[in-house]
Amino acid sequence: MREIRSDRVPAPAGTYSQAIEHGGFVFLAGQGPFSASGERAGQTFAEQARLTFENLKLVAQAAGTDLSGTVRLGVYLSSLDHFEEFNLIAREYLTEPYPARTTLQVALQGFDIELDAVVAMQVNPEEAR
Repeated sequence: MREIRSDRVPAPAGTYSQAIEHGGFVFLAGQGPFSASGERAGQTFAEQARLTFENLKLVAQAAGTDLSGTVRLGVYLSSLDHFEEFNLIAREYLTEPYPARTTLQVALQGFDIELDAVVAMQVNPEEAR
């Protein structure tokens, strides 16, 4: 088991790691629309969603992989009214076959989206789906 850290995303706010690599997979903790210093960014849902995906991508890169190997995605939205817009933005970061996914409406405090993921380690980019 290996802990993954990136100084390009916010440091954990509690007793958890940004990601853990184990058994050929990287388990990425929840990321939201925050700068590396922890400041919330993005005024619109689309801006927040893209920043959140970018943060996930940066942690995956720190592990030596990318989001093309995503096998499971957890999506937490402040309102299911954002569901369709999220689907459009997700296509910018994910490719078919899309990962297994759970989408929940949750009471996020001051932001609209959080994502977590399980990503398969890639031997090389050509082996990514």
